[in-house]
Amino acid sequence: MQSVFDKRKEELNEFNEALDKLNIRKKDEPLLQKQVPDDLMAKCVSCGRLIVKEDLLSNLNVCPFCNSHFRLTPKERLSQILDGDYQILFDNLEEKYTDFPDYEDKLKEAKASTETDEAIVCAKGKINGITVLIGVMNSYFMMGSMGSVTGEKVTLLAEKAYEENLPLIIFTCSGGARMQEGIISLMQMAKTSAAIAKVREKGLYIAVLTDPTTGGVSASFASLADITLAEPNALIGFAGKRVIERTIKETLPKEFQTAEFNLEKGYIDKIVDRKDMKQTLALLLKLHRYN
Repeated sequence: MQSVFDKRKEELNEFNEALDKLNIRKKDEPLLQKQVPDDLMAKCVSCGRLIVKEDLLSNLNVCPFCNSHFRLTPKERLSQILDGDYQILFDNLEEKYTDFPDYEDKLKEAKASTETDEAIVCAKGKINGITVLIGVMNSYFMMGSMGSVTGEKVTLLAEKAYEENLPLIIFTCSGGARMQEGIISLMQMAKTSAAIAKVREKGLYIAVLTDPTTGGVSASFASLADITLAEPNALIGFAGKRVIERTIKETLPKEFQTAEFNLEKGYIDKIVDRKDMKQTLALLLKLHRYN
């Protein structure tokens, strides 16, 4: 038995020496670490699949596998909806109610990370040649929460639409009122609602609800449009699902508070894929005799 073992060991040594002579193992070559860019891939939060970032961008930040609509920055949204250049409105308004601990620091951090001054960006531009006033909420700025400046911007935008007789479009995306401003943030619901009511006296207001539209925003200007559109599977509601279930002591449907559920119940008028959004808005504007 020992002789068999020794013979096998000798054969293995000969084999290893042969590999070394042929340099198949390439022992002397340094191992080079491959550099993979951090932003090469993105993971879909809905289906979990990995997507090449370049393919995702070319598909308007929509998952090619499950059609999940990724959240957009205001800059990305405006570039998709408006024709070329546009004018930013009401920029650099300052918060007045910053007494809450660390609130000023959080505002500075949000401004630096998003390169915007608030949770909504307002602009004047054109959709297929039709001049519009547009507001785009930013979920990356303190979760799109509505503070006094956000409410002021929505109000100013609505007043401008009324004065210039221009159609108003707002893309909503918010976690609700900004708790750091307390009652001041809740007052923005009444303020923006009054401004929107004035627009609707003689003009057109279109709300596009994107993921998520909740809290005070959903309970104010997001729900007061002449025409309400939504992106597929967007979360739309006031209070959270678990809060409602605990309150009414019932289990709610799985699809509760989705855009599809709200469409079925008549809360919204149409669900529009991102690739069709610009053309849909242009058609609605033409039907209402804007040109």
